[in-house]
Amino acid sequence: MSITAWIGIAVVLVTVWALIKRYETKLVLITAGLFLACISLQPMGALDAFAKSMTNNGLILAICSSMGFAMVIQMTECDVHLVKLLSAPLSKFGFLLVPATTALTYFICIAIPSAAGCAAAVGPTLIPLLLRAKVSPQAAGAAILAGTFGSMLSPGLSHNAYVAKISGLSVMQTIGVHMNYTLVCGTIAVIGVTVMCWIMKDYGTNSTQEQKLVEEGTSIQEISLFKALAPLIPVAILVIGNLWVPALKTGVAQAMVIGAIYTLIVSRVNPQTFSKNFFAGMGKGYGQVLGIIISAGVFAAGLKTCGLIDAFINVLKQSNEIARWGGSIGPFVMGVITGSGDAAAFAFNEAVTPHAKEFGMEIPTLGMMAALSGALGRTMSPISGVAIVICGLASINPIDLTKRLWLPMLIAVIFVALTMV
Repeated sequence: MSITAWIGIAVVLVTVWALIKRYETKLVLITAGLFLACISLQPMGALDAFAKSMTNNGLILAICSSMGFAMVIQMTECDVHLVKLLSAPLSKFGFLLVPATTALTYFICIAIPSAAGCAAAVGPTLIPLLLRAKVSPQAAGAAILAGTFGSMLSPGLSHNAYVAKISGLSVMQTIGVHMNYTLVCGTIAVIGVTVMCWIMKDYGTNSTQEQKLVEEGTSIQEISLFKALAPLIPVAILVIGNLWVPALKTGVAQAMVIGAIYTLIVSRVNPQTFSKNFFAGMGKGYGQVLGIIISAGVFAAGLKTCGLIDAFINVLKQSNEIARWGGSIGPFVMGVITGSGDAAAFAFNEAVTPHAKEFGMEIPTLGMMAALSGALGRTMSPISGVAIVICGLASINPIDLTKRLWLPMLIAVIFVALTMV
């Protein structure tokens, strides 16, 4: 390898260290990519990648519209109505309340693809419900956290839109590629968290502090069925249109706008406030989600200009086992230690996944394997945003969540690595 490639390896290690130390993700990736491009005497390579990613139509349409819709769903509390509607029958589940909670959160996360947003919506309802059934707060938190990677099946998830773009498929076709694997991982999570909570004797417990948590809940007393349906409207339109009724087939952005119009009608809030929140959500989607994609593109461009990508591709051509484990365990570990699987998955999918056919793999499966593995790692991380939200709601230590989730998530990522590509 060239001297610049060896410098590239050193920069990657420094980048990983900076992400572990929780420096701002976008700043770290852009700085690393621009530095590598400059030492390779090709600074425009990184800058061109920045400009190209900024105007990626497919990603902007899907991600920004989804985030705008999510913002108004949260503003109108339609997400809370959905949670209360679906959680009402759970009180009859008894011992099966923990796996039922994980499965319910998994399903709700499809409609509310933000893990932290979903946890904030379901936590105030489900945690008191679990505590009333004498499930420990630690188990209650773990049961919710274990289901938060259900967003992998959401048409509004940025990874689905990104992999669809680089593979030439639609978002719904991309979801179809990994749906069965994601459902199996969900089953592993449901069974795994139930067994781990049983091993750690989380059933049949209660205390004065826990009783205080039981009294806390949402402010909504009467459930509106129409509001509860609002978060599901875009998903229903996309699924029905793509599978059964071709006349309803539409793009993600169009489905989100239809869902937003329905939400405005049933919630009867101030249209001006509603509009401001929708577009604020779109801006947030560009800044937070697309910002990481843009930064990952600059980082990948830097790796390419220094020759490290070409060297890595040549290694992968000799053995696709390296790609199998690198594309799964790599994002998984980064998800655990950084609290976010996005940066590693986007960087991998920007730099390596487009070359999948050169080492005997398919772009959509390799790309979604990296994304799913990153999500599994984030799910067991004690420093992720969603873990912090749950710990605040349940008054527990984040490590207590990791103790109950590390084994199910590890089994799930090994399953993904062995079967998905």
